[in-house]
Amino acid sequence: MKRIILILFLAFFFKTNAQTENPKYDSTLAESLGGDDYGMKMYILAILKTGTNKTEDKEKLNELFKGHMDNINRLAKDGKLIVAGPLKKNDKNYRGIFILNVKTTEEANALLLTDPAVKEKLFDVEIFEWYGSAALPEYLKSHEKIEKKKH
Repeated sequence: MKRIILILFLAFFFKTNAQTENPKYDSTLAESLGGDDYGMKMYILAILKTGTNKTEDKEKLNELFKGHMDNINRLAKDGKLIVAGPLKKNDKNYRGIFILNVKTTEEANALLLTDPAVKEKLFDVEIFEWYGSAALPEYLKSHEKIEKKKH
């Protein structure tokens, strides 16, 4: 009898602590975004930091930063870049981040080299695999609606 009570207790405990199905789950949306059972997926996180190119030629710097912004916009339009933004000045010389919507570090490295500021070593880059919400790309649709000025 004690064994049956213990089994029933354990069954009840595991059932109450088990994960449940989400009633708001949209399988079509999850599939279109590449989400797993938890609505998550892998991305590549790139941290841009001050590079080895120390040029002070203002015209060259302006050209490289214009190319950097143009590349960001192109990659976002292509769905490859989900998040980009500068970091506040810090003691590690980290300058900004990218979250790339790609599957491999090799693909990420190839995309990063399309950025003139990375290619010319104004920025060095550290990359990491990052597991985040598959819905992350969806925020870009809202951002366009609140962006008063375009780069």
